[in-house]
Amino acid sequence: MFESDRSRDASANEAHITGAPVAPPADAAGAERWRALLTLVGSEIAGPLTAAMERITALTTTGKIDRQSLRALRDEVEAARRAGMVGQQLARFASGRVRQSHERLNLTQLLKDVLVQRGRDLQARGLPLRQALKPAEVIADASLLFAMFNALLDWCAEHARSTIDLRLDHTTWPVQARLACRFAFRPAGDLPPDEPLPSLDSLAWHLVQQAAWTMGLKVEREETGIESTATLVFPRTVNRELEGVSAVEIDHGFPSSLNSKPLAGSHVLVVASRREVRSQVREAIAHMGLILDFVTSIDEAREFCSGGLPHAVVYEAVLGGERLEHLRQEIQQEVPDLVFVEIVEEGDVFQVSGFGGPPVARVGREGLHSALPSVLVFELSKGL
Repeated sequence: MFESDRSRDASANEAHITGAPVAPPADAAGAERWRALLTLVGSEIAGPLTAAMERITALTTTGKIDRQSLRALRDEVEAARRAGMVGQQLARFASGRVRQSHERLNLTQLLKDVLVQRGRDLQARGLPLRQALKPAEVIADASLLFAMFNALLDWCAEHARSTIDLRLDHTTWPVQARLACRFAFRPAGDLPPDEPLPSLDSLAWHLVQQAAWTMGLKVEREETGIESTATLVFPRTVNRELEGVSAVEIDHGFPSSLNSKPLAGSHVLVVASRREVRSQVREAIAHMGLILDFVTSIDEAREFCSGGLPHAVVYEAVLGGERLEHLRQEIQQEVPDLVFVEIVEEGDVFQVSGFGGPPVARVGREGLHSALPSVLVFELSKGL
């Protein structure tokens, strides 16, 4: 079975302290690890779904459900959905189909972008964020890096019982960017001293680990008392003191994307009341590697955004008006570059936002299949 990264004895703890990276398992151990992960996927899906079914059974019996139980039902279904999505991502790693596109990235800005997107969700869970992020640039795949950061925050949201501390700095030599994430996973005095520690090896952690290994990062985790500290070290760090030469030799012409916001893995919320419009949107952008969520009204969109903001909102023009405009202005006060795309009912209009025009992009429904991907690529790539 897959062994936890948690230090079990003095020698294991010493390995963490001296900075020995946790390496990917060898082939023989790797096959067993994937079998264990498959079991874990089933467990993390079945657990919340079983609880949800119990609530649904009670609802069909009594015909009533209170607000607290309704919220719990939604959380349980969402937890099962999230476990299924992580399982799909891990399956891609297991298949070996992950292809990386290395580029020079502003690691600090990318992490800040993710924190802005996830801030509401963490606040709703009562988890304050404390961050100390020094400037850093690395050579990495933007989509994988984005997915890894989101998985890291998912892991924190699952287990943290205190403020989440994020620190981005550099090792001295060789110069390498280092991200440390620390939190208490149980309140002080909550469990007797002889109680076993809760397992932090959830699917989210395995996704962090697998994404890090795939990018060639050093990944460590240490539990001390009631605190856990995860550390990610980036060997391919750009050393600005060497006149722009990276800590590894950069001679492949990597493009600079200092304000990078990767498209693959970006989150799009679709607001459409009609099933056929939702299907058209899904088919038009199915090939783009986006994370899609669908709601049918402005009220549902507002509730969705209160738990965490997407990168783009695509909506039917019929749902536009004062209420949607108010929501757009409210969101863009917090995230000015969040993308809004309106689907116009007739024609094949193709109109981007700004440049003296409207503050939202527009796409005609008749040209949705060909135009929507192009509009999203343009809008989500602004600022690259």
